[in-house]
Amino acid sequence: MDMEMPSQDDPRRVAVRSWLAEHPTPTGRELAEAGYVAPHWPRPWGLDADPIHQLIIDEELRRAKVRRPDNQIGIGWAGPTLVHAGTQEQKDRYLFPLLAAEEIWCQLFSEPDAGSDLASLGTRAVRDGDEWIVNGSKIWNSGAQESQFGILIARTDPDVAKHQGISYFICPMDTPGVEVRPVREMTGVAIFNEVFFTDVRLPADALVGEVNRGWGLAKVTLGNERVSLSGGGALWGMGPDAKDLLALVRERGGCADPTMRQELAALYIESEILRLIRLRTVSAAIAGAQPGPEASIRKLLADEHGQRIMGAAKALAGTGGMLTDAGPLGGPADMWHFGYLFAGRSPSAAAPPRCSATSWLSAYSGSPTTPTRSKAVRGASRAAQARARRRAPCGSSSRVAPGCSAASCCAALRRGRRPKRPCSTGRSRPPMCAPTWSTWRNGRPSSRWPSAVGPTS
Repeated sequence: MDMEMPSQDDPRRVAVRSWLAEHPTPTGRELAEAGYVAPHWPRPWGLDADPIHQLIIDEELRRAKVRRPDNQIGIGWAGPTLVHAGTQEQKDRYLFPLLAAEEIWCQLFSEPDAGSDLASLGTRAVRDGDEWIVNGSKIWNSGAQESQFGILIARTDPDVAKHQGISYFICPMDTPGVEVRPVREMTGVAIFNEVFFTDVRLPADALVGEVNRGWGLAKVTLGNERVSLSGGGALWGMGPDAKDLLALVRERGGCADPTMRQELAALYIESEILRLIRLRTVSAAIAGAQPGPEASIRKLLADEHGQRIMGAAKALAGTGGMLTDAGPLGGPADMWHFGYLFAGRSPSAAAPPRCSATSWLSAYSGSPTTPTRSKAVRGASRAAQARARRRAPCGSSSRVAPGCSAASCCAALRRGRRPKRPCSTGRSRPPMCAPTWSTWRNGRPSSRWPSAVGPTS
């Protein structure tokens, strides 16, 4: 990473500070019209800001304790798609209210029979004069019950390949025929919803882009989703993070249990890895490099990391973890009790995952499969992999290497043999183990951890 922030007298920093001095408590509309909600967007909605300029604005808003409007799907997903493919009339109508969070947006993509295979969607939109008639249903729609608009994809031509014949629409959620049914979770709240469309009539100008070309726009939206979900707290960007948990443990006098100390140290290491991946993404953007897999990698790791944070917090809470008014070690409740249920894991969630994705280790560690690495780095990676194989099995409680779903690989390595058949990664051996995720090595707790959790007593 190669990144140096501008000085305190940089003209861009001075301009932000001057504006904040004139607007000490800005409204969402004022922030939007100043271009500070999405500064990387083109004018007049943003400032055409490069990554360094964006970081300056972020720093100054944090310093002034000014929060941007909260409209994650609108600002993070729908807005960039409208900037990319919307008509001028659509941009003029929707973008400033969206940026100011005056109008909340939701996403209407997934269906009961079209989740991972989104292109198999069955919701139909049929042209009828100057309108489109929509019938079908959607599922797992975050915030739909509170939204004024939704971005909707529907099949407009059933006679072509499934990735074709899909169109992209703006759907007002108060349109007759739209029914929203909240899906209540064990947390007691309803984040997700089912949405049903019964002869819903959308005007012709609700279409975004060209008819039957909506799949390309859906990919634009999903690409922004990966970036939007790859930051923030432990609960999908909300709530406390690992540092909050560690700070609470320190405030309460530390942790005497050695196993729990190792789990807390592992959480600290994971949080640092996630922070560095984020900085790596920023550094690449500053250098003008094309986006890589880092945002998707970080999203995957952050989800599992969040589950382990809540698992450790619940273990520290003891029987208080069953209550809504107590946090870890008898601390304040805050969002901890909600997180225990939201994460959906037992305290054992703090253990390393059985087998995660197959690509992130290669991408992060710079293994020989990463085409942009130099020969020197590839050689270093091969040496690291050799060392990892010698200390196999890795730290997973299931004795299976992260990134490798074939148990036979680690089983062979335990016997001191080379695996006889390739694992699911396509190699004849597991990829480089990730000791930073692990709290165990060779069946014994590892003592090599940073002192991140305070005194033992």
